[in-house]
Amino acid sequence: MPYHLLLIGIISILGQVILLRELSVAFYGIELIYILAIGFWLMLTGFGALTGRRSFQPKSPQVVLLFLLLGIILPLDVAFVRGVRVLLGGVPGAYLPFTTQLGAILFALLPVCLILGLLFQWAAKLYIDRSGGSLARAYAIESIGGIIGGLAATWLLQLGAQNLPLAIVCGILSASAGLVYARRSFNTTIRLASVILIFILAIVSTKAHSLDIRTARWNHPDLIDTRDTPYGRITVRSLLSQVSVFENDALCFETEGTSAEEFVHLAALQHPDPESVLILGGGAEGLINELQKYAPRRIDYVELNGAMLDMVLQHLPSVTVQSMSADNVRTIIEDPRRFLESAGPYDLILVAMPEPMSGQTNRFYTREFFERCAKKLNAGGVLAFRLKSAENLWTPQLRQRTAGIYQALKTAFAHITVLPGVTNIFAASNSPLPSGPDPLISRLRHRAISARLIIPEYIHYLYTNDRFARIHNILENEKVITNSDNHPICYQYALMIWLSKFYPVIAFVVLKPVTGNGLGFLLISGLTGLIIAAVFIVVRGSDSLRRALIVAMAGFIGMVMETVLILHYQTKSGVLYRDIGLLLTAFMVGLALGAWTVERWMSRFSGSGDRGRAADYHVKSHGKGTVHRRMGAWLLIGFSVLILVVVIDIKTGIRTGIISIASMLAVTGFFVAGIFAHTSLHGIADQRRVVSALYSADLIGGCIGSLVGALFMIPIFGLSITSGLMIVLTLLCMIIITGGR
Repeated sequence: MPYHLLLIGIISILGQVILLRELSVAFYGIELIYILAIGFWLMLTGFGALTGRRSFQPKSPQVVLLFLLLGIILPLDVAFVRGVRVLLGGVPGAYLPFTTQLGAILFALLPVCLILGLLFQWAAKLYIDRSGGSLARAYAIESIGGIIGGLAATWLLQLGAQNLPLAIVCGILSASAGLVYARRSFNTTIRLASVILIFILAIVSTKAHSLDIRTARWNHPDLIDTRDTPYGRITVRSLLSQVSVFENDALCFETEGTSAEEFVHLAALQHPDPESVLILGGGAEGLINELQKYAPRRIDYVELNGAMLDMVLQHLPSVTVQSMSADNVRTIIEDPRRFLESAGPYDLILVAMPEPMSGQTNRFYTREFFERCAKKLNAGGVLAFRLKSAENLWTPQLRQRTAGIYQALKTAFAHITVLPGVTNIFAASNSPLPSGPDPLISRLRHRAISARLIIPEYIHYLYTNDRFARIHNILENEKVITNSDNHPICYQYALMIWLSKFYPVIAFVVLKPVTGNGLGFLLISGLTGLIIAAVFIVVRGSDSLRRALIVAMAGFIGMVMETVLILHYQTKSGVLYRDIGLLLTAFMVGLALGAWTVERWMSRFSGSGDRGRAADYHVKSHGKGTVHRRMGAWLLIGFSVLILVVVIDIKTGIRTGIISIASMLAVTGFFVAGIFAHTSLHGIADQRRVVSALYSADLIGGCIGSLVGALFMIPIFGLSITSGLMIVLTLLCMIIITGGR
């Protein structure tokens, strides 16, 4: 069954990408939903691997039937997720209750994940029974399938493949398992069922574009276009003369509003004569049209999502399109932060990137980013950005988040002005900025700028109302850790602010970030270590519990470190969504190599040879338990050294390119799978009996690691301290390995 194990890995990664993207759109692109979905995926797959009796030995037709069922469920699941808001009675544009969202995620992922977990259990048992292989080798083969699936997902998304056709392709791949089995056993029923399913899915694929539009209209009745891009789903609606653009179903902008003129004019009027301007994102919103009123010599517009721009330009008002094609405008499709490395200098930089609601967007509001912007400004140059806020009442979380960004801004600029409103406009410069409305009003009149909202009376109101002084006082006196690449505090506050929409009491609960030299950090880390040590002591007497815990801890550490490395790459070196497939593939390469290498290493050491059966390995390794425990200890020591290298890299920022981060991810995967392989082989005669327990422990440990790491450890401790805590966990694992029976 190597083919079936390989296919499970391919479908698992492709299916995960498809369903996670759909869930992200269904719940307005909130990253918490994405993190929860990944955690649920691992947990439910682990439960699927636990299903049934350990002694049950499946037959090939049963495995093929699961593949056929998966081929039917995947495309239907996509349709369910797209219609979940309508099915559950949601109000257009509003969130479903939080518990309802969790229920919808579980219901959407449950059938696919349970089948995938059970599929691996059954396919691995058949592989071990028929080939005499081991669980470690089955794990390696599935990981190789994951590599293929990761590369395919990256390539197809870059080519502009849409989610629904990809789901149909997954269904066809799943149905093909029946053809492979039928070719070997000449089972007519299975062959016929597979052919019929493939034929139906192929017919459906010819109508994929039409189905895409129809299912998108369930949530957007006035839809005129929709497209999946590598950065999210872009949807365009039109009603009368108003065009609205959505990203992951959250409104980006609409053409009849005043947000563009408010941002541009309140920023540009801070400078006496902005001749060279850089716009980071937001050009399609109408920013360039408003900037042209200042007759700048040069406007550089940097857009991250080129596919979005090409699509939206077809539907924007002609005045916006013409302003973007003017001779003084240059459009660059690039990561804005990377573009800054070689750009400049400018008189005015407008940061129109999305709110810091995720690790991806937080990188445009950190100390390091502002310092880079300051270096790209001419003398007297101005940087401006905007943050959504509240006009009157700032909750503690909103104060902390805004103050963290303000403190980051202060590290790079000597003078800062914050203009209050539902959206706060931040202007910063290393030269004095106007302290009152008169200079801005004079410049507005001198240039004879006509606008609907930005008039002299409105500018005067912004500078003279009581909120202007109160906001400055709050931001100056709020005690908060500076938002930085290494300590992305905005991420934590954004999640809490979002949760407070459903549970208002959360709005007044602030989890203070912890630094590495504080008493809080020492108490938390000490308590965590004591709890884990106590658990280890309890399970030392049970081999089965000890094995499951070691594998679960390896999965936990691996997922936390994977999250740390990916976030580190995202904040420092470029566009995560463009390279995420390659980074995850590197991790899968490490998993495959780790499981395969350790299995061969232990097999050869025991004298059973490359082709020895697992039972032969157990017999020939009898009496070598001390040496094998040392092998496990050396794997954990190597893991600790790797994590130490990651900590140094985060502190220094020496190696942050795609090659170095991918290499560290691959080595992380190697040690996770190596520990899994070592634990599954050491002292176990019948490999089939540990498939369920160890595979599910690996997935559930990874589930807990993804949730705890992303939602708790990284926001509170930061990247380097979180990594340091993982070293402590590897050392505790080493104690239980070397001290076990």
